[in-house]
Amino acid sequence: MDEKKKKLAFNIIKSDPTDGHKGFGKGTLSLDNVTPVIIDIEAGTAEIDIGAMHARSTVEKGIKFLPNQEEVPNGKPYWLVWVTVDRKVEGPYYAGVAACFMTVDREIRRGYKSLPEHVNRMDKSMKRHIIVDHMDDKSKRVLAEFLRSHNEELWKNSSSELKHALLSE
Repeated sequence: MDEKKKKLAFNIIKSDPTDGHKGFGKGTLSLDNVTPVIIDIEAGTAEIDIGAMHARSTVEKGIKFLPNQEEVPNGKPYWLVWVTVDRKVEGPYYAGVAACFMTVDREIRRGYKSLPEHVNRMDKSMKRHIIVDHMDDKSKRVLAEFLRSHNEELWKNSSSELKHALLSE
């Protein structure tokens, strides 16, 4: 059976499930609008991997993560970028973008990442923050091109802050 791989896409905001009432859940943030993008720093590639929402991306599977980077001296570097989509009058846009660093050494099945940083950056992305200043310039360009080519409308409607943060050197 020849099944085509389903193309993953950024989620466009749905209507607020708590709209119209002030009960339980009002004011909570929804993960429906957050998408994880994994950047392979060495290869200069980016892809969406929804598994990263629960630390189960293709890159992370089968890896025991350690909190000390020195324990994984031969780790391959990656960026996990949390991208939040929102909607404004002009249309949908990339509202929050926050990157986290991690390394993976497949040979020893170990990696480095700071779990608190990953959780906090996801939260910052959901709160519409742009946190990419610590990324290398090549990875910023890879991310900018990925976001632009993935959805031109989202990129066009995004803030000049995001575009400047990713495209200025």
